[in-house]
Amino acid sequence: MRADAEKNRSHILSVARSLFAAPGDEPSMRDIARQAGVGLATLLRHFPSRDALFEGLVCTDLDTLTRKGEELATAAGAQEALIPWLHDWVAFARSHRGVVALMAAAHDDPDSALYASCAAVHSASARLLVRAQAEGMTRGDMTGDDLFALMTALGWAVDHPSFAPRADQLVRLITDAILAEPPTRRAA
Repeated sequence: MRADAEKNRSHILSVARSLFAAPGDEPSMRDIARQAGVGLATLLRHFPSRDALFEGLVCTDLDTLTRKGEELATAAGAQEALIPWLHDWVAFARSHRGVVALMAAAHDDPDSALYASCAAVHSASARLLVRAQAEGMTRGDMTGDDLFALMTALGWAVDHPSFAPRADQLVRLITDAILAEPPTRRAA
């Protein structure tokens, strides 16, 4: 992609992200193009539909999450990496309503636009888990698939208004289930 086209695409995604996050009605494609300062034809060249635009946003955010996982894997101890990773995951899940259901569907669908980004997040999670297991910090009977399923369940829960205020508590409960020696047992 040409540099100017990539710059337009990134700018459109940035504007769309802020418009989707704003309270009120969902913005139209025309609203997004206007706010981004591009013509509707330019927007549609990059994202031919609203679904394609949303998938572009989600893929960009998943790729950012994957990079955070890679940074955590090299910059922190195993336990110190896994816990922030779960918090980062919850923040991602809360950033787009319904995104966890889309990811769960894309996880096993190589034809999905989200497939590669979902697979990368899954791999990052599995690497963090394997590292923590090698250091004896987490349960040895878990797999990367188990962790991804727990993350998906956690993301689904915090996507619902009745559970969202309890996100930190839910992360602590999941973390306690994952750690070989949760803080609650160590203190006893």
